[in-house]
Amino acid sequence: MSNYNINKGIGRTVEFKGLKAQYLFIFAGGLLGVLILVMILYMAGTNSFVCLFIGAGGGSLIVWQTFSLNKKYGEHGLMKRAANKKHPRYIVCRKSIRRYLKFTPKSDRP
Repeated sequence: MSNYNINKGIGRTVEFKGLKAQYLFIFAGGLLGVLILVMILYMAGTNSFVCLFIGAGGGSLIVWQTFSLNKKYGEHGLMKRAANKKHPRYIVCRKSIRRYLKFTPKSDRP
């Protein structure tokens, strides 16, 4: 009989240092964006200390915000939050109350 190794990670979400699912893309995209911004500023002739400050500040802000979002909303939290924004806050009913209270015999109902 042959022995096969079973990949026990199938069906589980991707995780890196506690960051799960879509937060990894936010994390990587944010850091890549900060890197590109710093490179553009440096090539444009901005002072090196300003570039270092923007790079370190922006990178630490991205890391802090991503981990706080991950902790606050969890794995599927951003999708739940986006879906919650699409729900109406209240239901508007423009029919008159008399229409609801009006009695219709069973023979008239469709």
